[in-house]
Amino acid sequence: KGVKQDLKKAVEWYRKAAEQGHVWGQHSLGGLYRDGKGIPQDHQKAAEWYRKAAEQGHAWGQYSLGELYEAGEGVKQDLKKAAAWYRKAAEQDNSWAQYNLGELYEAGEGVKQDYTQAAQWYRKAAEQGHAWAQHDLGVLYRDGKGIPQDHQKAVEWFRKSAEQDNSSAQSNLGWLYEKGKGVKQDLKKAVEWYRKAAEQGNAWAQNNLGELYEAGKGVKQDLKKAVEWYRKA
Repeated sequence: KGVKQDLKKAVEWYRKAAEQGHVWGQHSLGGLYRDGKGIPQDHQKAAEWYRKAAEQGHAWGQYSLGELYEAGEGVKQDLKKAAAWYRKAAEQDNSWAQYNLGELYEAGEGVKQDYTQAAQWYRKAAEQGHAWAQHDLGVLYRDGKGIPQDHQKAVEWFRKSAEQDNSSAQSNLGWLYEKGKGVKQDLKKAVEWYRKAAEQGNAWAQNNLGELYEAGKGVKQDLKKAVEWYRKA
């Protein structure tokens, strides 16, 4: 903004700030090392700069360092350390850290599996508008994991995520409309949501849309279209 894009110059200025202890400079420099933008890719250097920011309490630095520990990039993979860094950022209301910590609790990776904790962290992120957290909270409501099964709540959270173009949420919302769970059965709406997801390449939605075309449910029966969607899936 206001200057020609120059990632090498960005590196220079971020480094000047980072070396003075500026947390955003440290985090941004770490990001350029991680992505190899304006500087040769170096995950170890990324980890070093993220750590400097993280140790000053910077939530994004903590989250990003957690990601490297989860992926084993620039550091030895360590899911317990990933969870610990995510927790520090999550407690500062970083929605991505809350979501990732929820994923670890759901999978039992780096922490003892705990669907209730997963639901709690997903909810914190979901309430901040995080589309994947909204989707995953919807899944827990649909399946009754960690929270009482509630298809209406599942519909609510899937819809919030679907309206942010999350294809998995669109597909799941379509399924609830198709089956009449949590909402009045409406095959036309099922088709609408499946189509939105299918057009984004969601294989489940493509398959389910194919089934509706094959059966002539919610749409006029069309075996050619059914074959097209099955083939994509």
